[in-house]
Amino acid sequence: MSGEPLSSPPAAGRWLSIVGIGEDGRSGLAPAAAAALDAARVVYGGRRHFALAGPLDAETRLWPSPIHAAYPDILARRGAPTCILATGDPFHYGIGAEIARLVPAAEIRAFPQPSAFSLACARLGWPLAECGLVTLHGRALARIVPHLQPGARLLALSWDASTPAALASLLAERGFGASTLTVLEAMGGPRERVRTTRADAFAIDGIDPLNTVAIAIAGAGHALPLAPGLDDTLFENDGQLTKAEIRALTLAALRPHPGLHLWDIGGGAGSVSIEWMLRHPSLRATAIEARPERAERIRRNAEALGAPDLTVVTGAAPDALVGLPEPDAVFIGGGVSEPGVLPTALEALRPGGHCVANAVTLEGEATLLAAFAAQGGSLRRFSVDRASPVGGLHGWRPAMPVTQWAWTKP
Repeated sequence: MSGEPLSSPPAAGRWLSIVGIGEDGRSGLAPAAAAALDAARVVYGGRRHFALAGPLDAETRLWPSPIHAAYPDILARRGAPTCILATGDPFHYGIGAEIARLVPAAEIRAFPQPSAFSLACARLGWPLAECGLVTLHGRALARIVPHLQPGARLLALSWDASTPAALASLLAERGFGASTLTVLEAMGGPRERVRTTRADAFAIDGIDPLNTVAIAIAGAGHALPLAPGLDDTLFENDGQLTKAEIRALTLAALRPHPGLHLWDIGGGAGSVSIEWMLRHPSLRATAIEARPERAERIRRNAEALGAPDLTVVTGAAPDALVGLPEPDAVFIGGGVSEPGVLPTALEALRPGGHCVANAVTLEGEATLLAAFAAQGGSLRRFSVDRASPVGGLHGWRPAMPVTQWAWTKP
């Protein structure tokens, strides 16, 4: 993002207005919102916003691509009456949150309209607090996968007219074809239209690009469990995989909290970084994998399991770690005994961050024993036995024991 946050408010006080506008245009604005719009010397927005808000006497400036290219220009207007037009509620998947990171709240007047989610719930009689909310506007469709839970009600902001059909196809592919899918178009204006169908019988056409999709999930389908330690069969892998039981223990040791960034060094199948991201939508991860075929496999797994925003870096640690964003947590699942990997990761880790390293080889275990002796932390060994056929009977077959070192940086 361009620009630096402003510090103290100017004498002009609240110079920046953020006005949410609906499909009913200027007639739907509160008097205070209309007055703020008319008082502005410069108004930023999209063509649709300008058409809805017209007539405008102020200078209009279309958003550039990327949109953050306009932020320095907005900041340069500090103290001069300026307005940003946004759709609905600017602080619900809107530009308001981005601007508030740059301009203090004491300098902003915000005039929100009902969000698309609120309007959709009003049309359907759904309680908003009980709905899963997701935006697919400029985001990968796979982001909705973790929300596909039996009996769930979901609201999704669409990218364009093609999104509803793509969602219907995804639902049918994952065993939720019996789900009810409602397309709500141009809500709040004269072009509003609401149409409902089953996902596996989707045939709605002529959809307005400005639409929201409501989904009532039906059918057993292939829902991802909410607990960590997903079944190993869900991950495409070549055997280089942190197994489910150890993965659940590893995620617990990593202590995920909202907004943190994980380095997954020696990503393998990407299972730890993918499950890390599934714990909360704000969590981010970078998987570092030396083998190109495994790196591609990580990308496929992330897409299939609803973590399409996972960053995958193809390269060998420690060299591949140079220049990556600072991690709040580090997991080393492979290559911990390679020279420089552990020291480089520990150096990069922010203070208060957690490092967890697993080893199954004697060489890897020796590295972790040395780290424990030098740095402290905790050292544990896990072993898992699974029942396997022995002739016509069953017996216990042990997996290789895993030594785990966990450490918090002072």
